[in-house]
Amino acid sequence: MSSLPLIWRLRAGAACLFIPPLVNMTSFGRLARWLGASNRSRSADIDDQAAAEWVTDFLHRLPDSWYPTCLRRSAVLYYLLRRSGRPVQMWLGVQRNGDGSLDAHAWLVSDGQPYLEPGTSDPALYTVIARFPEDGLARTA
Repeated sequence: MSSLPLIWRLRAGAACLFIPPLVNMTSFGRLARWLGASNRSRSADIDDQAAAEWVTDFLHRLPDSWYPTCLRRSAVLYYLLRRSGRPVQMWLGVQRNGDGSLDAHAWLVSDGQPYLEPGTSDPALYTVIARFPEDGLARTA
């Protein structure tokens, strides 16, 4: 957890505190546009995998209303990575369970592949219903 630069840990901690409640308070399309605004001038030299583990661990330490669902975790990482100049996308998908109910999942995508997935869900099983940025292009310029 301490292998990340202090400034990055502070930025990630703030994102972990503020973004999960916003997921429940505003339309996700509007939130995703704000979260995905890239920053061309800021390129962070960090280990993305270590950052994802740090965010997941931090979210697990917060009260239940911040519980790290795939949507909350993906939203925080999407924000941080896009602001760090990474050309990632966030995808949302659904699948029908055996009992007819729907299950939803959110994950990051880089170069057309799931990125930083913790391995608890297989994104290939889900029908994608939304991609952010909405045009499907993970541009940073």
